[in-house]
Amino acid sequence: MIAVFVNMATVLCGSLLGILLRKRLKSSLQDALMKALALCTCVIGVSSAIGTQALLCVILCMVIGTALGEWWRIDDGIEHAGDFIKEKVFKGRVGESRFTEGFVSACILFCIGSMTIVGSLEAGINRNYSIIYAKSTMDFVSSMAFGAAMGLGVTCSALFILVFQGGLTLLSGLLAPVLSTAVVTEMSAVGGVILIGMAVNMLGLGKERIKVSNMLPAIFLPIAYFPIADWLSGLF
Repeated sequence: MIAVFVNMATVLCGSLLGILLRKRLKSSLQDALMKALALCTCVIGVSSAIGTQALLCVILCMVIGTALGEWWRIDDGIEHAGDFIKEKVFKGRVGESRFTEGFVSACILFCIGSMTIVGSLEAGINRNYSIIYAKSTMDFVSSMAFGAAMGLGVTCSALFILVFQGGLTLLSGLLAPVLSTAVVTEMSAVGGVILIGMAVNMLGLGKERIKVSNMLPAIFLPIAYFPIADWLSGLF
């Protein structure tokens, strides 16, 4: 778990440093920075998505996962968590209109991807923290830029890292047998599609905000896809 706490610390420090620097940035520069981050997020998403070796897996997982997320109202839950932190913990004193947006966006960005999955497994099973440490370095830079653009919501996303990444690390012994290379590849590809959706939101391209948090269950569905696909192929 030490690697998870290191990752949390880098996000906390990076975002706070970004917030301090934000006071010296003009609003026009902050907007430009936000657009640049959105484009970078899109590139990360595309690079992950095109790595798929089973496009049908990605499509089915996105459809079923999004349906489950809508049913469970995950997006509403994460937004309410952000609002709760803003109103109850900070007593509404943060005065940032983008607090919840920053919280949701940072939670997704820092917890989606093959480095999170593989790094958590390596940390939990083999006590190999190198992947998480490498991810922490990247997250420090990203959180600094996001903190400057979105404020304290990014800082509070460190709590989600503890829950999500820490949970994967603690459960690594149980998850390792089902997370083959093919499964991790498709989980990363599904995560890439979700990141593209987040980039669209950040750029404000859609008429309505895409509820990308409701797509999160899709990331784990490749675990079930391959056994079911093998079983069906055996029947036919």
